Amino acid sequence: MCIATIITTFIASTFGILLLSSPTSAAEEFFKDKTIRFVVGFEAGGGFDAYARLIARHFPKYIPGNPTTIVINMPGAGSLVAANDVFARAKPDGLTIGTFTGPLVLQHVLGLQGVAFDGRRFGWLGVPIVDHGVCFMTKGSGIKTLDEWLASKRPVKIGAAAPGSTTADIPKILRAAIGLPMQVVSGYKGTVQIRMAAETGEVDGGCWGWDSIKPTMSNLITSGEINIVTQNMMQPHSDLPNVPLSINYAKTQEARQLMQIISDAYGITTRPYAVPPGVPQDRLQMLQKAFLDTLKDPEAIAEATKGKMDINPVDGQTVAKIFASFYDYSPSLISRLKEISGATK
Repeated sequence: MCIATIITTFIASTFGILLLSSPTSAAEEFFKDKTIRFVVGFEAGGGFDAYARLIARHFPKYIPGNPTTIVINMPGAGSLVAANDVFARAKPDGLTIGTFTGPLVLQHVLGLQGVAFDGRRFGWLGVPIVDHGVCFMTKGSGIKTLDEWLASKRPVKIGAAAPGSTTADIPKILRAAIGLPMQVVSGYKGTVQIRMAAETGEVDGGCWGWDSIKPTMSNLITSGEINIVTQNMMQPHSDLPNVPLSINYAKTQEARQLMQIISDAYGITTRPYAVPPGVPQDRLQMLQKAFLDTLKDPEAIAEATKGKMDINPVDGQTVAKIFASFYDYSPSLISRLKEISGATK
């Protein structure tokens, strides 16, 4: 055999071995016939659960190896139980994907007791939708508009989950920023329970994402049993052209800064999906791509549209950068947020 043939054979053989052992091939082989768990930090029936089940149904199409998926609900402490579990207890193999309220990362920055993770160390896959924060009031509350809420002679009862959740933090920030009279009633497991409490008159309303309220409370909106009284983002949602923006009631620089935090921390990063620290980079990248591909899937989009669920995904790298920015907040801003949240007295 001539030298040229030997060299050619050696190069081809070596290149083939490299291909067979490439990171992508290894990741594809790993997921073959495995089961991927989606751990949801809230009970079944709420917005987080609805999005997770939609994604889980279509996710296997975009992971080589024909894996199956299951959804596990792990409610508790405003989804903190699930966040801590995914971070510290789940194997870093790419077979566990958690979804919990993203503002818990901000609570880690603020030093909330019980937060046992570092938001900079998760492997972030992305978010399915940028939350558009709103507050609603029940018909029984007697409040139909933001101006009526501001003029209320009594503290309006707002249902909330644990500190660190969107449902608890947004009302507290609104109270500090624009002076809304309210009593934040914490302790509910999630939005399902808050909704039930509102229907029975136990609380007057709640504050969380329109993208969750829209598919889960549409019958109450249509019947007039609840009214959306304010939007807590910088720009109005196309569905709510006549509902006022809270930012327009912010009179000071600090108030506007707090409203910006609501928009940033409780908007784009509200519904993140993450894997534990240490998942091999090739698997993480495969999961990140599959996450975005799932949310572009025509069947998934059609199903979401039928269920009145909006889809507007943000990639994992962008989400990771936003979470990392929370750790760069100034000491004075962190101190003020601690005061508002009750992390300090």
